[in-house]
Amino acid sequence: MSKEISISTNTSTYKRGAFILFEGCDRTGKSTQANKLFEYLQIKGHAVKFWKFPDRTTPIGQTINAYLTNNQELDDKAIHLLFSANRWECMPKMKNLLLGGTTIIVDRYAYSGVSYSASKGLDLNWCRCSDIGLLRPDVIIFMDLSTEESEKRGGFGEERYEKKDFQEIVRKTFALLKEKDDDDSLWEVLDAKQSVERLHEQIVEISLDIIENCGQLPLKEGLWEKTT
Repeated sequence: MSKEISISTNTSTYKRGAFILFEGCDRTGKSTQANKLFEYLQIKGHAVKFWKFPDRTTPIGQTINAYLTNNQELDDKAIHLLFSANRWECMPKMKNLLLGGTTIIVDRYAYSGVSYSASKGLDLNWCRCSDIGLLRPDVIIFMDLSTEESEKRGGFGEERYEKKDFQEIVRKTFALLKEKDDDDSLWEVLDAKQSVERLHEQIVEISLDIIENCGQLPLKEGLWEKTT
């Protein structure tokens, strides 16, 4: 699922877009903050696109949606590979947008895919293999919230993975994935218990800095190629 805005610019200096990723467990406020950042950048005149994984509008995404809403059963390895395929099918368009100067705000990505599958008992390294080579984000904004706080929020429990015990495992797996990352400086861990507006202020500051500093740099490709 995505929405976008295109803006023409008259600058002679080429600047690519930034890949800003939001990650975290369920009901931590990722989508709220990702949308607020999208709207802020849009108002400020940036070329910006919002992208949410899984992209449930594609044929693969529709199968994933049926699974997540408990309307279809699939083997754990099969659904993991479908999540990965859903990301790969979006790579050409994402790459072209970034090279064209559009910043992409992404709600969930391979980090979620690996963390959730590994939390079900699959081998962490196996889980990473199908995503090796994807585009790498310029920053990972990780919304950290205890499971006790998450389950107090509206809608908790509506989808397959929204169970307290499982979410606790997912949170620990995210931490392990960060620890194993070849560049953990990409991770900005924020306390998601803060107010919506305070979090938004922090995210805007982080994002504007990333947009300014990555414009002249090449795209970050080869996700996890150095860690396997």
